[in-house]
Amino acid sequence: MKTMLLVTAALMIATGIAAVAARAADDSDKKPVPCTPAQKDPQRHEQFLKDKQAALKKGPVKLVFIGDSITDAWRNNGSEQNKLFNDRWGAYNPLNLGISGDKTEHVLWRLEHGELDDLAESAKLVVIMIGTNNLGNPPRATPEDTASGVECVVTSVRNKLPEAKILLLGVFPRGMKADDPFRAQIKTINDTISQLADDKKVRYLDIGNKFLADDGTLTKEVMPDALHPSAKGYQIWADAIDPAVKEMIGS
Repeated sequence: MKTMLLVTAALMIATGIAAVAARAADDSDKKPVPCTPAQKDPQRHEQFLKDKQAALKKGPVKLVFIGDSITDAWRNNGSEQNKLFNDRWGAYNPLNLGISGDKTEHVLWRLEHGELDDLAESAKLVVIMIGTNNLGNPPRATPEDTASGVECVVTSVRNKLPEAKILLLGVFPRGMKADDPFRAQIKTINDTISQLADDKKVRYLDIGNKFLADDGTLTKEVMPDALHPSAKGYQIWADAIDPAVKEMIGS
């Protein structure tokens, strides 16, 4: 009887240790929130799928933009930046996959659910600029986790479009003053994601300083709310990346 009790106790202890080890393994494998796909704006996603098919009927989609509201606003019909977008890159039959408010996890969900499908043969370049909402919109992520989220987006794009090149942009500056807390956090993100460049498929480009005055401030003329570019801000963006876009696409 005593032997049976000892065996039973030993089995219970072993089972408990195994359960703790399993939980520890699960915790160690758990991805940070910015790397965990999460659904947002399903109607916009469904519209993007339709937009993609409509674009493909016109010809090869050679250029894709991925991001949040800053990318989204390129498409504002009748706006100066929309005209600029079409003038600069319309020949590439571009597809804009930016959604206002998106974080890296929202982009990941959209990519997992088909937004890049059917583009493997045509896409030459994907421009990515994402991450500021992970910092600014509750629940807020750390700069380190945000950088991990950006890396996950890059990995997802590479898996979906293995032959396409990626122009990874540093997160744009936000906050009016040079000592705004967001600036240091963005620097941490950008310093980290810059290491994703491999000089082959992925090129990193930080154009943030082009938006800033000499004293490091963001003027209302360039970003009225110290986050979203004005028409002048979009002109700065276009001028800064246009040479790289054309070189990487091969025209």
